Formats: sequence, structure tokens, C-alpha cells
Amino acid sequence: MAMYLRRAISSRNSIMLLRSCNCIIQTRNISHHLLSNSGIREAQNLPSFDFLKDHRRGFAKGKKSKDDYAGDTVQVVHDIGPTIKAGAASQMEAAIVALSRELAKLRTGRASAGMLDHIIVETDGVKLPLSRLAVVAVMDPKTLSVNPYDPNTIKALEKSIVSSPLGLNPRVDGERLIASIPPLTKEHMQAICKVVSKSCEDVKQSIRRARQKAIDTIKKAGSSFSKDDIKRLEKEVDELTKKYVKSVEDICKAKEREIIGG
Repeated sequence: MAMYLRRAISSRNSIMLLRSCNCIIQTRNISHHLLSNSGIREAQNLPSFDFLKDHRRGFAKGKKSKDDYAGDTVQVVHDIGPTIKAGAASQMEAAIVALSRELAKLRTGRASAGMLDHIIVETDGVKLPLSRLAVVAVMDPKTLSVNPYDPNTIKALEKSIVSSPLGLNPRVDGERLIASIPPLTKEHMQAICKVVSKSCEDVKQSIRRARQKAIDTIKKAGSSFSKDDIKRLEKEVDELTKKYVKSVEDICKAKEREIIGG
């Protein structure tokens, strides 16, 4: 009897032990199953980080360094040489035009239509250059005629010419004025020649200033030119300067001959 009891108890314990083991095993399987399924779902929901690597690689390949951009930049260097020379020539030409106007105002022994251009005439309270009110013509080497556009201004024209420093005494001839050019004295000739000489030097200085301005501009833009180009441009500006200086000297010499020969 006791033997049967021991067997029954042992069998019962074995069965309970087996059941406990099965529960543990099933619990482990279920936990593993749940963890596996949740892991799959989470893995499906989580984004892949491989694209970051790919993106970084692509960005690194596509990115350009400063050197790359510098290599792609096209630098256009404009040739400002012709502009510099044209500017200098324009200033030098303006100086010669101003000289011609000043010399035309000087009285010589010969009649010149331009010698009256600087005279200012006041009529009806308005001051205007004589050239705006009348046409001046050379009748002969010693005589000028002044033909007003409006005959009513003839008296104002006569008054302005008489009061000018030219020393002329025009006379009324119908609707025009006749002005005889008196001969110059030796002293007057010398005084006028000095004025011409001073005007000549002043204009040459203006031309040299235009040259220096052009040279300074070339030097400031030195990075845009090679050394050979700088020397070439400076030489061309110097040649331009010599050309205009010679023109000034020729104009002044011609004026002096006109004064002395008149």
C-alpha cells in the first residue's frame, strides 16, 4: 500500500513538473513570437538609415569646392586702352578749340570775322553775343561788315563795338556797319604777341595735364594689363601729346605771323 502511494505521489509530481515546464516553454515561445512580430512591425515602421549614407555620398560627390567654382568662373577683361586714349584726345582737342577762340578775339592788322565774336551786345535789357545778332563778313583784308538780323539793333551793335578793347570805330552804312581795321603799332604788336605766347603755354600745360591723367589711369589699372601693354599704351599717349602740342605751337606761330605781317 505504501508502495502504491509513493508511486502515485511521484507520478503526480512528475505530471505537475511536466506541466510547469510546458507552461514555461509556451510562455517563452509566445514572448519570442510577440517580440518577433513587434520587431518586424517596428522594423517596417522605422525608416531606413541607408538613404542618409547615400545622401551624404551623393552630396559629397556633387559638392564643389571653392577651387572648382573658381575654375568655372569666366573672367572677362575689358580693353580700356582705347577708352583712355579717346578721353585724353577729347580733353586735348577741347584745349585747342578754346585756344582758337581766344586767339580769334585778338586784334591783328588783318580783318577777321571771328574777331568780333566775343563782343557782348545789350539790347532791350538782354545781353547776347554779337554773333547771335548779326553776320560778320570780311570785305577786304582791312575792312569788316556787320549785318544785323534786326535793323533796329544797329545802334546797340555800334555802341558795343566802339566800347570793346579792339579800338574799332565802325560807321553806319544803310542797314549795316562798316569797320575799318587800323594798322597796329609796333608796341601793340609786341603786346599781342606776348598774349599769344602766354596762351600757347597755358594750353600746352592743359594738354600735359590730360596726358598725366591718362598715364595715372593706366597705372591704376595695371592689374588689367601686362607690362608690355602698359609700355605700349604710355607710348601711344605720349605720341598723342606730342601731336597736340605741335598743333598748338603751329596755331600760335600762325597767329604771330598774322599779327606782325598785318
